[in-house]
Amino acid sequence: MSGLIAHLDLLMFPVAIVLLLRGFPVAFTLAGVGLLFSVLGAVFQVGFFAGGDLSFLRALFGRIFGLMDETNEVLVAVPLFVFMGVTLERSGVAADLLSSMAKIFGRLPGGLGISVAIVGMLLAASTGIVGATVVTMGLISLPTMLKANYDKRLSTGIIAASGTLGQIIPPSLVLIILGDVLSNAYITARRNAGDWAPDPVSVGDIFAGALLPGLILVGAYVLYILCVALFAPHRAPSVVAEGEKVSLGPVLLLLAPPLLLIVAVLGSILFGVATPTEAASIGSIGAILLAGQRLSDRSSLPQLVAVIGAIIVVYFVLNFDLRLAKSTITSGDKINIAIVSLGLIAFTWGSAVSLWRIWLSKTADEPSVLTSILRASLHMSVMVFAIYIGAQVFNLAFRGLGGEETVNEFFTGLPGGPWIALGSMLLIMFLLGFFLDFLEIVFVVTPIMAPVLFSFSGADGSVLFHPVWIAVVMGLNLQTSFLTPPFGFALFYLRAVAPKEVTTGDIYRGIIPFVVIQIVILAVVLWWSDLATWLPALLTS
Repeated sequence: MSGLIAHLDLLMFPVAIVLLLRGFPVAFTLAGVGLLFSVLGAVFQVGFFAGGDLSFLRALFGRIFGLMDETNEVLVAVPLFVFMGVTLERSGVAADLLSSMAKIFGRLPGGLGISVAIVGMLLAASTGIVGATVVTMGLISLPTMLKANYDKRLSTGIIAASGTLGQIIPPSLVLIILGDVLSNAYITARRNAGDWAPDPVSVGDIFAGALLPGLILVGAYVLYILCVALFAPHRAPSVVAEGEKVSLGPVLLLLAPPLLLIVAVLGSILFGVATPTEAASIGSIGAILLAGQRLSDRSSLPQLVAVIGAIIVVYFVLNFDLRLAKSTITSGDKINIAIVSLGLIAFTWGSAVSLWRIWLSKTADEPSVLTSILRASLHMSVMVFAIYIGAQVFNLAFRGLGGEETVNEFFTGLPGGPWIALGSMLLIMFLLGFFLDFLEIVFVVTPIMAPVLFSFSGADGSVLFHPVWIAVVMGLNLQTSFLTPPFGFALFYLRAVAPKEVTTGDIYRGIIPFVVIQIVILAVVLWWSDLATWLPALLTS
């Protein structure tokens, strides 16, 4: 009994996992386990609860207030990116992307598979939610691939793998949350090590760090599909009949707007034009304009006017002083202000027309597509922040029971030093990925383990593990976990929407080559850290 009491902190994890596997809601499970073990700590006089009271949990209010604080702009991007992704999905823009890509690559053996991988990358980066992306791609792509006589195993492997790319391809919800958590852990760890002026780590740095490894991973997927099509063409046939003509003009016209939107969102972050929150708002408005154009057979003039108005506003704001509070306003200033005002009116009109068109569009389950979008966005956003609050209770209880010291002693005492500690942490996160979604792992496990990694110093006294590199490695590691049989989350999501002729065995066998690709790319990034750190350093130099 005394042994169990001495390790209450470690018992929290198996208890939480068992309850989650029983189907209890994640947020309430984390908060409930935290409160339960806090009470046990007070009863048995353990750690910071040795006084017999729960006053240590008062820090929870400060953490929640920090979440709502106006200075915490990073997490504001979460509901905006969710809204952007859901709008692209529910409006049918994602389906149009797939059909357009399929027409471009359709003549190639494996062309449809390549299209699915690329569209999955774009959709995964927009939503960032593994379940939503895999289900969406399964519903849109799998029937099309099976109808085109694609091999069932190859089809399911492509869909499951591309659906998890949101873990590593920016702009990604996962990287936003991971960036916020790792940034705080990095600063805390470096201050504890005596470094009171650590270089800040932004979400933009992590986006830049993840871009190159993510694109290499997508390239590896595409290369594998081409190899299958070359050596076993019956598994990935061409979907365009011999002699059938495909006009590239209309196809590119469909393809260009969503691609330009994603490039604009990511580019504005990477080049420092906008913060992640500002870029997310750009993406949300862009998704509204695209959906308004897609869901109506009327003229695209309102969307075009809105885009032109937005470009005018951005140009004049970046190049002229438009403040009305200046002591002197010249005639030139008045002209600029009038032009910007017209641009704002044009932008507002085009956006309002787009929203109205989305509102008038019907769905099978909702009276309006807009209602469906808002419900799904609200559900996902509330889920994220509820889990965040529950994780804060869990983490506080873990710290109060002495868990931070236990983890620190465990990792620093491992034979082999820092690299064994890193490998152990990745292994633990990989195994937890079988049972927990990325939100629980990022919010619960990362704040506990990451400070230990950042406490290790190199020979020159600098941090041994670069936080951007750690973020990319974590993202790749979690993505691999979500794909690995028999417990990978992505496989269960795909099984739920796959037709009866596709068996669970087909899904498991189909994903194995992609898991091997994942492991190879993860090993390359671990060995060659410059893949993750070169671009952020270049952009900040």
